[in-house]
Amino acid sequence: MKGVSIVTANTNKVPISEKLVDNEKFFKEKIGVGTSFDLGVRKIHVLNREVHIYYCTGLCDTQFLIELLKQIVRINDNERQTAQAKQIIENRLVHQQVSTVNNLDEAVDRLLSGLIIILIEGESTGFIVDVRSYPGRQPEEPDTEKVVRGARDGYVENIIINTALTRRRIRDERLRFEILQVGERSKTDICIAYIKDIADPGLVELVKKELQQINIDGLTMGDKTIEEFLVKQGYNPYPLVRYTERPDVAATHLLEGHVLIMVDTSPSVIITPTTFFHHVQHAEEYRQSPAVGTFVRWVRFLGILTSLFLLPLWVLFVLEPSLLPDKWAFIGPNKQTNIPVIIQVLIADFGIEFLRMAAIHTPTPLSTAMGLIAAVLIGEIAINVGLFVPEVILYISVSAIGSFATPSYELSIANKISRLFLVIAVALFKVPGLVIGTTVYLLLLIRIRSLNTPYLWPFIPFDPAAFMQIIVRRSVAGAKVRPSIVHPQNRRRQPS
Repeated sequence: MKGVSIVTANTNKVPISEKLVDNEKFFKEKIGVGTSFDLGVRKIHVLNREVHIYYCTGLCDTQFLIELLKQIVRINDNERQTAQAKQIIENRLVHQQVSTVNNLDEAVDRLLSGLIIILIEGESTGFIVDVRSYPGRQPEEPDTEKVVRGARDGYVENIIINTALTRRRIRDERLRFEILQVGERSKTDICIAYIKDIADPGLVELVKKELQQINIDGLTMGDKTIEEFLVKQGYNPYPLVRYTERPDVAATHLLEGHVLIMVDTSPSVIITPTTFFHHVQHAEEYRQSPAVGTFVRWVRFLGILTSLFLLPLWVLFVLEPSLLPDKWAFIGPNKQTNIPVIIQVLIADFGIEFLRMAAIHTPTPLSTAMGLIAAVLIGEIAINVGLFVPEVILYISVSAIGSFATPSYELSIANKISRLFLVIAVALFKVPGLVIGTTVYLLLLIRIRSLNTPYLWPFIPFDPAAFMQIIVRRSVAGAKVRPSIVHPQNRRRQPS
């Protein structure tokens, strides 16, 4: 793009030759022009000079290309100054994004990104014109972040559209979109978004440094690969960055002082840094009144706790009925089966996972029917034949509903893994297993740091004011300061 520096992996640049034959030979050997059907060159003569226009079919807008060709060809009808052919051609490139290029390696990178390259006989510099038109869908509401009221547009796989959706919401002259390329072969465009006078400069530099140090062939999995390089997660199941497909959510975090990472071909935007409590909030809470938003948030918190601790507690009461008061003696299986309860719980829990994966891979018209078959036939028959007791199905279902109520898909899966270990700990050691397992779980979360950010902030370390904003959804007018965890340069949300 014009006016934006691109970081590439090339070190030895091949200069553009004044002989177009040499340049054409380079393109043929380097990227297969003449071999790959989607890469081509259009050769024309302007003011007695040969001009080559290189393009990539499918990534550039043909109508723009045709219009540019018309303008260039008309030069022969109106101009006679052959010595100034380069300047005349540049003035006829009717496009808002035109830049020069001095080496063929950069020209190749831009060509494979969908821009066109214009080379002129006798000139050692060429022109790059951004006529990209990537195939893709139009902005629509994300499936995983639906709201009752609110905007229906969402990020798509086109990084240009995503930056436009963000800038439409923040028309601040201090909003910055810095672009670089990562991947020796894929050369994927990555955009770092932040507000200059709000975001911590140290955080911005840290993100840039981590991205520039990525050394890999390609980013075929897009933003997920970037995350693994950025936060070095290893086998920790808990998400260290937050994903969103909603431009309003991304804009809100920008105004708080966060740094966003947009990856071309990925509809999700990475928000850094994030804590555990960023993953339990949803846009719906801010589309309702503060009272309703607080109620929705508490219900969601209850669902998350249910998904994590309900099943281990029920298994504990089944194994240790003496822990229950007489009024709660009904908790537990009302009939005995030949299969131990803990085995039933594990089979049912993995069964829910089977159904979830099957629903993902099943065409939408069939997924509903599959769910009905699984819920009615399999569940009912499993109880009738004595494989499960009804209580196991009940508590597994409630825990699954709590997982689905978790806004972050990554957090729900991580909680499910933690729940599985808690259930096994309870089955092996009963009360000490639950106590020790819960303690280990909390210590794990306390030890996690995402880009030098404590994962359980503002609970640990405790920040009373910030913690109250987690518990209670405050009105926009009442939230006057930005979260201190991102170290914003400007703490006040509302200018005085």
